[in-house]
Amino acid sequence: MLAKPLVLLLSVLSCLPAHSGSCPSRCLCFRTTVRCMHLMLENIPEVTAQTTILDLRFNRIKEIRPGAFKRLRNLNTLCSGIKAHYLFVLLSNEIDMTDNNRVNLLEDGTLMIQDIKESDQGAYQCMAKNVAGEVKTNEVILRYFGTPAKPIFVIQPQNTEVLVGESVTLECGVSGHPQPRIIWTKGNGNLLPDDPRYTITPSGGLYMQNVTFEDQGQYNCNASNTEGSIQAVAHIIVQDGPKFSLVPSNQMVVEGNAVEFYCGAEGTPAPVIAWTKAGGQLPNDRRHTVLSSGTLRIVRVAAHDQGQYECHAISVVGARHVPVQLTVQPLVTPMFIHTPHDTTRETGQDVEIQCSAHGEPQPIITWTKDRVQITDSGKFFVNPEGTLTIRDVGEADQGRYECIARNAFGFVSSNMLLTITALEGDRTGDSFVEESLQEAIHSIDSAINSTRRDLFDKRPRTPNDLLALFRYPRDPYTVEAARAGEIFERTLLLIQEHVQQGLTVNLNNTSYRYNDLVSPRYLNMIANISGCTAHRRSPDCLDICFHQKYRTHDSTCNNLQHPMWGASLTAFERLLKPVYENGFNLPRGSNLNQEYSSHPLPLPRLVSTAMIGTETITPDDQYTHLLMQWGQFLDHDLDLTVAALSMSRFSDGEPCNRFCTNDPPCFPILIPDTDPRVQNGRCMFFVRSSPVCGSGMTSLLMNSVYPREQINHLTSYIDASNVYGSTEHESQELRDLTNQRGLLKAGQIVPKSGKHLLPFATGPPTECMRDTNQSSIPCFHAGDHRANEHIALTAVHTLWFREHNHVATELLKLNPHWDGDTIYHEARKIVGAQMQHITYNDWLSKILGGVGMKVLGDYKGYNPNLNAGIVNAFATAAFRFGHTLINPVLYRLNESFRAISEGHIPLHKAFFSPFRIIQEGGIDPLLRGLFAVPGKMRVPSELLNLELTEKLFSMVHAVSLDLAAMNIQRGRDHGIPPYNDYRVFCNLTFAQDFEDLKNEIKDPEIREKLKRLYGTPRNIDLWPALMVEDIIPGTRVGPTLLCLLATQFRRLRDGDRFWYENAGVFTPAQVTQIKQASLARVLCDNGDNIQQVQPDVFRVANYPQGFVNCKEIARLDLRMWQDCCEGTTLYHKAIIYPAVDYF
Repeated sequence: MLAKPLVLLLSVLSCLPAHSGSCPSRCLCFRTTVRCMHLMLENIPEVTAQTTILDLRFNRIKEIRPGAFKRLRNLNTLCSGIKAHYLFVLLSNEIDMTDNNRVNLLEDGTLMIQDIKESDQGAYQCMAKNVAGEVKTNEVILRYFGTPAKPIFVIQPQNTEVLVGESVTLECGVSGHPQPRIIWTKGNGNLLPDDPRYTITPSGGLYMQNVTFEDQGQYNCNASNTEGSIQAVAHIIVQDGPKFSLVPSNQMVVEGNAVEFYCGAEGTPAPVIAWTKAGGQLPNDRRHTVLSSGTLRIVRVAAHDQGQYECHAISVVGARHVPVQLTVQPLVTPMFIHTPHDTTRETGQDVEIQCSAHGEPQPIITWTKDRVQITDSGKFFVNPEGTLTIRDVGEADQGRYECIARNAFGFVSSNMLLTITALEGDRTGDSFVEESLQEAIHSIDSAINSTRRDLFDKRPRTPNDLLALFRYPRDPYTVEAARAGEIFERTLLLIQEHVQQGLTVNLNNTSYRYNDLVSPRYLNMIANISGCTAHRRSPDCLDICFHQKYRTHDSTCNNLQHPMWGASLTAFERLLKPVYENGFNLPRGSNLNQEYSSHPLPLPRLVSTAMIGTETITPDDQYTHLLMQWGQFLDHDLDLTVAALSMSRFSDGEPCNRFCTNDPPCFPILIPDTDPRVQNGRCMFFVRSSPVCGSGMTSLLMNSVYPREQINHLTSYIDASNVYGSTEHESQELRDLTNQRGLLKAGQIVPKSGKHLLPFATGPPTECMRDTNQSSIPCFHAGDHRANEHIALTAVHTLWFREHNHVATELLKLNPHWDGDTIYHEARKIVGAQMQHITYNDWLSKILGGVGMKVLGDYKGYNPNLNAGIVNAFATAAFRFGHTLINPVLYRLNESFRAISEGHIPLHKAFFSPFRIIQEGGIDPLLRGLFAVPGKMRVPSELLNLELTEKLFSMVHAVSLDLAAMNIQRGRDHGIPPYNDYRVFCNLTFAQDFEDLKNEIKDPEIREKLKRLYGTPRNIDLWPALMVEDIIPGTRVGPTLLCLLATQFRRLRDGDRFWYENAGVFTPAQVTQIKQASLARVLCDNGDNIQQVQPDVFRVANYPQGFVNCKEIARLDLRMWQDCCEGTTLYHKAIIYPAVDYF
C-alpha cells in the first residue's frame, strides 16, 4: 500500500516579459510576453495580437469578462491574480470533498488523496473556472498497486527563474511501492547545505527563501525505494535587477571636440544600455553614437548639445537610470596675454623672453628660431606658461625668435629680435690656445693613425672591427673634413680643462660658461690651424650652361640662390633644436647618474630587449620584401653619417672596445646586468659621429658657440648618388674613362647572361674578406660603399649599375655624335628621374597611403626657398622604420620560383658576402626572393627580428651588435629631441602621462612597458616611440612618423631644381616616357634571366596567376632623347649650346 499522499497538480506557468511591437504604458515587454504588475490597473490593457503570455497580477482588476481575449489567438498563459475555482472529476463525476477527510484540494489547485485505496483508482481530470470561462486538463490515470513498484515521477521539477531575495519552490512528486524516499542534491550530487532557508515540502518539493546568487545552479530530485531509484534535474536561474557598475560623470568640452560618457551596468540577465537626452530620444544624427560598451560618444560637439543626458540600464527584471550633465564651452582661438619684445644682451648672460596666451582649449606655446622649433635642453628651456630661457647667450643665439600659441582652432604668433653684444678684451682660455691646439692635433692624429693601421692592415676579427670598417670614410676629402672638426672640438675641450671650467650643465639650471672661453680672434686661429677654414667649400656656379642642364656630383649649385643646400659633406638640417645634456655636445644618457624630469634614461640595450626584438614574424599580406629593400636602397641615396675617424680614445689612445666609459669618441652601449649577453662583455662597441667642422663649439663665423651637428656624406637629393657617388672624386673612380661611351666601370661577366657584375673594390683588405676560410673575394665597388652590407642590397645595386650602362648604350645608338660626357650625364639624368618616379609613384604611396599622400600634397613646381637637405631626425630615427620590415631570411628562388639548390640564407650570413653572388647563383635568385615573397609586417609588438638585435655582424666568440640599441644610441649621439617634442611639431598633443598616448599607442601593454622603462613620456626616445605607434589604416606608419616622412619627402621634391616634373628639366615627351618607368621593367632589363614579374613588384601576387611575361611591361622610349637638330651638342666643354630656355 502507498504510505504517502498522492499529489495531482494543475500547474500555472510563470510569466517572463518578452515582447516585440507596441508595449502598454509602464508595462515591461520582451518579445511576445507582456508584464504589467503592480501598476494599479483596473482594466485590461491593450496588447498586440502576438501576445502569448500576459501577466496582470497585483493590480485592481476585479473580473475578466467572457471574450476579453478573443482576438489574442496566441495567448497561452494568463497570470491574472483573479482567483480561479478548481474542481476535480473522477470518471466524469465531480469529486465530493466535503465529507471525505482523505481528499483535499490545496490552495494552488493540487488534489491530495491520503491513505489511497483501491476505490480511488481511475481517470482524474482537473477543471478551473472563473468569470472568463473554464479550462480542463487532460485525464490522468490513477492505478492502485498492492505489490512492490519502482519509483515513478508524478511531478518533475522544472527550470525556474527567480529574483534575488525572493522565494522559489521546485516541485517533485513520486509514486511507487514502498513509498520512495526523496533526497535533494545540488550540482554533481553534493548534499544541500544545512541552511534554514532550505525546506523540503510534504509533497517532496524543495522550497528556498531569500534566494541569493550562490543558489543558482543544478538541483537533483533523487527518489528511491527497494525496487530502484530515479533522478530528475532542474536549474534555478537567479536573476537580479540592473545595477550601475560604471556611473558616467559630468563633462565639460570645448565646442567642436568630441566627448564620451562612459556608462556600464551589470545584472542577470545582462541589462541593455540606452541613452536619452532630457528624457527624450537622442538627436537622430551621426554625431551621436552609443557604442556596444554602452558609451555615449558625441563628435563635433555643438552649443545645442549642452544639457542633461540619461543613461538607462534595462532588463526584463527592471530598469534604472542615472543623469549626467554636458557643458559646452565656446571655442576660443588663442590670444596673447604677454608678447615678446626686442632685447639686447651681452655675451655669456642668461635671457628670459616672456610669452603667454589663453584660449579654449588652453593653447600650447612653442618657440622657433630661424624657423627651427626650440626644445628643452641644457641651452633652452620653455616653462609651462611659455617663457623662453636661453642660457649663456652668444652671437650664435642672436636673431629673430617667434612665439607661437596654438590650439585646435587656430594659432597666433609674435616675434622679437635678440641682439647680442660682444665682450671686449681677452677671454679666460686665450692663454691656453696654442698648447691645447697642439695637444689636440697630436692626440687626434695618433688615434686616427692607430685606427687605420688596425682596420686596413688586417682582416676584421670582431663585429666591432666590421662595423668600424663598414662606416669608415673612404673619400680623402671627407676624412680631412672630419679630422678638422675633431681637432677643433678637442682643442676647445682641452682649453676648458685647462681653465678648470668643465661642462657642468644639467637640466636643473646649474651654471655653466662657454661663450667667454676663447675670444673670436683665437677661435679663428683654431679654425685655420685645425683645417676647418681650408675645407670650407666655395662652390663655383658660374658655368650656367652646365648647371641649367645637369646636376653636379656633390649637388652644389642645385639651388642657385643657396648653392650649398643639399650638398654632400654638409650638416644635417634640423626640425627642432638639438638636445644635449650640456646644451652643446654631450649626449643625453652620458652621465648615468643624471636624471631627466626626475627619471634616469634607460639603457638602449634594455629598451631593445624589453620591447623591440621579436622571434615572431607576421608576413605582410599586401606588400613584398622588395618594399623594404627599395627603402634601404633609397636611404643610401639620401644620407650617410660620417663616423668618427678613430676607434680609440682621444684622451690616451686606448681602444674603445677595451673600456666601457664615455670618452670621446667612444660612446659604448652598456649591457644590463640581467642581459644574457653580459657573459661576453659589459658593453657593445659604439663611437660617435664626427662633428661638422665648427659646430658644437663655434659657428662657421668662428666667433660663437653652436650645438654640435653631424655630417651627411651624401647629397640630399634623389639623384642616384648610390650609383654615381656623392663627390667628383667618387664619380671619377666609378666611370669607365677608357672610351667615349659614357659607361660605368664593369666587373666580371656572368656566363649565362653575358651581363656584367659590379667591379671589385681595390685597396687594402675590406669587410668582405673577413674570413678567408669562406672566400677571398673582395667587396664590390658602387656609388655607396654600403652596397655590400648584404647580398640582396648588392643585387639591387647591380640592377641600377646595369641600367645606366643599358641606357647609355641606347643613347649612343640614337646619338652617335655625342661624346662620352654627354652620354654619361644624359644617362645619369634619366636614371635619377626613374628613381624619383618609382619612389613617389610606386613606393612612397604604399608607405604613406592615401592619407599621407594628401599630407604630402601635389607637386606645384620648384620652390627655391625650400631647403631640400636631409633632416637629422629623418636620417637618425624616422627613415630607420625600414628596419622593422626586414625578414630574418633572404629567400633565393629559381626560374620556377622554388628554392635554389643552395637554399635560402639567414640574414646574419648574408652580411658582406659578395662571394655568395658569384658562387651561389648570381643576383636573380635574390631578386626573385624580394619581389615574389611577402615582406615582414610592421606590428608594434613585433619590431626587429632577432637577426638584427642578437646576430648583427655576428662572429664566433664575439659580442654581436644590436641594431635597435644602436639606433637609440645614435639618436642620443645626434642630440635628437624626445618623442614628445615631435608630437608637438606634428600637431599632436603633448603627453603629460602615458594615458595621453592611447590614441597613437593603443596597446596598454606597450604603454606600460614605456612607463617602466622611461618613467615619464617626456623622456621617450624618438625612434622606439615611432616604431610602436599604431599604423594608420592604409599606410605602413603611425601618425608622428607619417608627419616626419611627409615633411622630408616634400622638401626633397619641391626643393629640387632637377625634379623630373619641373618644367624645363625634360621635354613634355620625355616626362611622359619617364612616367612609364617601373621597377618591374628595370628587373626585366637588367636581371640575368628574369622573364616573369608581377606588374607592380611591390605588391604580393600568387605565382603564376599574378605574374606576366616581361614583354608585357611598358618600357621607356629613348627616342625622345634623340637629337633632331644637326650640329648641336650638349656638354659644357668648350661647346656652343643652342638657345634653349630650360626654366
